[in-house]
Amino acid sequence: MSAPNQTKIPSYDAIVIGAGISGMYFLYRLRQMGMTALGFEAGSDVGGTWYWNRYPGARFDSESYSYGYSFSEEVLEEWEWSEHFSAQPETLRYLNYVADKFDLRRDIRFDTRVSSAHYDPTRAIWDIETEAGDRASARFLLMAVGVLSEPYIPEFPGADTFRGEKWHTSTWPHHPVDLSERRVGVIGTGATAVQMITEVAKNVGDLTVFQRTPNYCKPLRNGPIDSATQAEIKASYAEIFDKCRRSFGGFIHDFEHCSALDVSEEERLEFYERLWNERGFGFWLGSYIDILSDLDANETVSKFVREKIRERIDDPEVAKLLTPTNHPFGTKRVPLESGYYEAYNRKNVHLVDLHRTPIECFTEIGITTSAAEYEFDVIIYATGFDAVTGALNRIDIRGEQGLALKDKWADGPSTMLGIQTVGFPNMFITAGPHNASSFCNVPRCLEQNVEWITDCIAYMRDNQYSRIEATPEAEAEWTDHVLESADATLFPKTDSWFMGANIPGKKRVFLNYVGGAQNFRARCDEVAAKNYEGFSLR
Repeated sequence: MSAPNQTKIPSYDAIVIGAGISGMYFLYRLRQMGMTALGFEAGSDVGGTWYWNRYPGARFDSESYSYGYSFSEEVLEEWEWSEHFSAQPETLRYLNYVADKFDLRRDIRFDTRVSSAHYDPTRAIWDIETEAGDRASARFLLMAVGVLSEPYIPEFPGADTFRGEKWHTSTWPHHPVDLSERRVGVIGTGATAVQMITEVAKNVGDLTVFQRTPNYCKPLRNGPIDSATQAEIKASYAEIFDKCRRSFGGFIHDFEHCSALDVSEEERLEFYERLWNERGFGFWLGSYIDILSDLDANETVSKFVREKIRERIDDPEVAKLLTPTNHPFGTKRVPLESGYYEAYNRKNVHLVDLHRTPIECFTEIGITTSAAEYEFDVIIYATGFDAVTGALNRIDIRGEQGLALKDKWADGPSTMLGIQTVGFPNMFITAGPHNASSFCNVPRCLEQNVEWITDCIAYMRDNQYSRIEATPEAEAEWTDHVLESADATLFPKTDSWFMGANIPGKKRVFLNYVGGAQNFRARCDEVAAKNYEGFSLR
């Protein structure tokens, strides 16, 4: 940190980094508790993911009525979602509505990136500095930086020489972009790319997609919410949120508690067909209980999806390239789509397999692969994110004895409940590594995170504790449990952001928690009921 200046450094009970779903809720809860808090946000307004990601087709794939905040009966009654799966503009309007309703912006500093956060053990205080040199301090440091908020762009030779426009999907321009007469290259075919390619293909001069790995995509089945359904939703919110609380992934869908191999092929195919034609993630997280843990069971669903993909693509060679064969269904984030495969039936949409013909370099006019040269006006990186730990590592976070969080986690993260890590007292993380919210219907798990953390802070205040830190024993036990839970599944068999495998040099280790969101909640409740067992308070 730079030398202190003569001005008094403002001090708060808590500093919140990030003004997305959890950051906003932190500020609301802390204010209700009568505590002072200051939020820092890199963007110009609230919204987090939904502020940054403005690419065509951006929408969430949780049912809208299962996605919004549940804490305010008034908000639930007043707000009406127009679609079963809301698009980015509407979602951002919703978060702005919540920020306006509770006057949250007055406690947030926008257009401000935190560069460092250092713990001072003599004062039991976190000192914060921004990239602009502003400083603040607080007893508690609350990290609400998000799971997928640190964009990743591979280091392509010559990228800086390209004379056209280029950007990552998460930094899509905030002004209208007309691609109708332009030659566009897209690198990547993950969940974001699937949404974007579907929309861009409808009105583009010429589109070339560079595919690294094909994905198993399932139809979203979106549609408007009519007035009768709206009334039914409002009358059922308690039931909807209870269902989410009890399910594996925090969704309204949950697994069938029988094996895919214990039923006849006819019954199994009928079941898959029914789920395939339903809205949302039921086909992934509402299927047979063993499709994510048994290869033979998984192959039944993988084969089903491969056949569905082939049926929708006119060119057999293109269909072959778009059909996954190198990983089990569901072990990567499953994209939900609304016409993705049909986009490749258009004459002005082309697919390049980067396994066969890798990118060699960018040029002033486009991209050169090992087989051809392509000219573009625009190149779009749909290359994903340094997930879960990336946004935390971007900040110089140092705990006791100057230990850098990035160094501590160099060989993989270790946490207690994904909420705290040893050596960093009074720092709490939402959607961190080994936390259920990094593999969940995110707002449902984030609300749980924020409520648990703020309840913990209230407990400390009521009992006159000033410092809390996970114990090494509890951290080791939880980390072992997280990795053992993953090893009981098929997830470690696949290179994905779940494993950190999309980032060169990043330790390949499971980053999420797949023991079930309902079990995570139960464990958190148990820890709290035992006066925060596994944490040292003083």
